Amino acid sequence: MTAWVLSACSMAPHYEKPSIGTPTAFKESAAQVSDASDTDTTPEVSDPGARTQWKVAAPSDQLPRGEWWRIFGDTTLDGLESRAVSASPTLQAAFARVNESRATRDTARAGLFPSLGAGFGPTREKVSGASQLLSDNATVPSQTLWRAQATASYEVDLFGHVSDSVRAARADAEQSDALYRSVLLTLQADVAQQYFALRSLDADRDVLRRTITLRKQALDLVQRRFAEGDISELEVARARSELASAQSDAMTVERQRASAEHKLAVLVGSTPESFTMPDSPLQAVHVIVPAGLPSSLLERRPDIAAAERAMAAANARIGVAKAAYFPSLSLTGTAGFEAATLGDLFKWSSRAFVLGPLTGTALTLPIFDGGRRRAQLAQSRARFDEQAANYRSQVLNAFQEVEDSLSDLRILRTQRDTVAVAVQASARAASLSRRQYAEGEVDYLSVIDSERTALQSERTATQLAGVQAAATVALIRALGGGWGAVAGVGSAPRM
Repeated sequence: MTAWVLSACSMAPHYEKPSIGTPTAFKESAAQVSDASDTDTTPEVSDPGARTQWKVAAPSDQLPRGEWWRIFGDTTLDGLESRAVSASPTLQAAFARVNESRATRDTARAGLFPSLGAGFGPTREKVSGASQLLSDNATVPSQTLWRAQATASYEVDLFGHVSDSVRAARADAEQSDALYRSVLLTLQADVAQQYFALRSLDADRDVLRRTITLRKQALDLVQRRFAEGDISELEVARARSELASAQSDAMTVERQRASAEHKLAVLVGSTPESFTMPDSPLQAVHVIVPAGLPSSLLERRPDIAAAERAMAAANARIGVAKAAYFPSLSLTGTAGFEAATLGDLFKWSSRAFVLGPLTGTALTLPIFDGGRRRAQLAQSRARFDEQAANYRSQVLNAFQEVEDSLSDLRILRTQRDTVAVAVQASARAASLSRRQYAEGEVDYLSVIDSERTALQSERTATQLAGVQAAATVALIRALGGGWGAVAGVGSAPRM
């Protein structure tokens, strides 16, 4: 009875999920609201606790994420995401690690149950006379014995040695599952960001194509005027230089697009030579992602869940290290039949069993090991401290990533509005300069300057559109995926 009571004990410290200070709102969420006014009259809060509420940051990574990329309304992106989930070798490797950790967990769990086996066969043996209670001069002949027996062994879970090992293995498996979800989210976000980068290059290439067409027309005009003697050869050379410069920029974008397409192919599990994306300039992304409350959304990040599970596993292994200081109890035995002839083996009178120091009950008490157990316990405690620090670091990094993404989107919205004004103004200036040049009012250098400004403004606008789309995806990734009660992706492994 005492052994069974001791088996219910665990030497691991009481584990509680850590409390993390979370702000009541994201800083950049408040900044988005305050941007509506040029003057901020809100008094500064000197007490950090006034903006912070402490709570247990329990992982909610099992909540459904949904197919969050569908908010962009792009069927091509939808198809790429499906291909990536089904064919990405990176995701397949992560899933294999999940299966590996589950098998390790099941191996540890098997230690809670007895082991059974069976054997059959002959043995040749000679026992001593003393073991048969005979006189010293007695001779015992050697003999052949046939045995058919079952064996059983069981390690009593004294002081929680086995159960703490199972808890640690279970936490490891849960950590592996969370890491899989983190890899899945990263893959989905990478596909979306790379897709938008490709479409942004398509838009940039479209701008350069139109620019090349205009500069070819300008070169024709300049050459006609030169042939008529209206201008010098210098303006022809300038026109040719501007055309060649635009063509060079177009080839640079072409090279960048090819590289982006190859990278996207690998993300979706295809070889570059079998993957082609037709041109389709990026459409403006006007998706507003709700940041929500830090205390609720950041808990859904799978990397935070993985860090918390690593801490739980380290805590359980402290119990395993402590249990090594106490006795261990193993129960083993064999029972079956033995006889001198095979024909008599299964007679009732041939039954036998064996119990003893090597086969039976063994209570082992550690006495001296040169400090090995003390070092192992110190190692387990240090590993827990390391995992606790990693967890806090992961949470802080998560806050930073969300704030970075929110600030990026806030500033990008203002920047795009400003650039849109610049695009309209520079396009108008370029149109006026071309008209004035055709009428002989300005020289070609004025046309070149205005067209360069117009081209730069339009390229900046297309690039900002791509950056804004990528920043939107980055915010979704920082928040742990989708939000709200939506359908899950359906392919994530279940514990």
